[in-house]
Amino acid sequence: MKTSLSLLLMTVLFAAGCAHEAAYEPVNTTKYDLENKANFVLMDSGAQHSVTCSGLQMATLPDGRIRVAANVRNRENRRIEVQINCEFKDVQGFAIDSTPWQTLILTEHGQETVSFTSMNNQARKYTIRVRQAR
Repeated sequence: MKTSLSLLLMTVLFAAGCAHEAAYEPVNTTKYDLENKANFVLMDSGAQHSVTCSGLQMATLPDGRIRVAANVRNRENRRIEVQINCEFKDVQGFAIDSTPWQTLILTEHGQETVSFTSMNNQARKYTIRVRQAR
């Protein structure tokens, strides 16, 4: 009797837990969504500590492609090496073009301007990404 009662109780609890009418809503979908909120993203803690961006520019070329430039600055009193690339996105924010990662060497408190040009004329948004050199 005790076993059948506990079995019945477990079956009822299982059925109640599985009874869901609609699809589950996504939770925290934009909590760590840095690449869609900012045009310049530091990908790891080392880059966040060492690098900053003092300015961004975007220009549309005559053929419809976009060119972006970033002033990347070393915040430390030592030479650092980082990698940088650019993701070009369409109007809705989907990546349509990505440049290869390139190594950028910054001298002590130095600043470099890095520019990127999209491969096609569908790009409307961009995200410049920086990470520690590997």
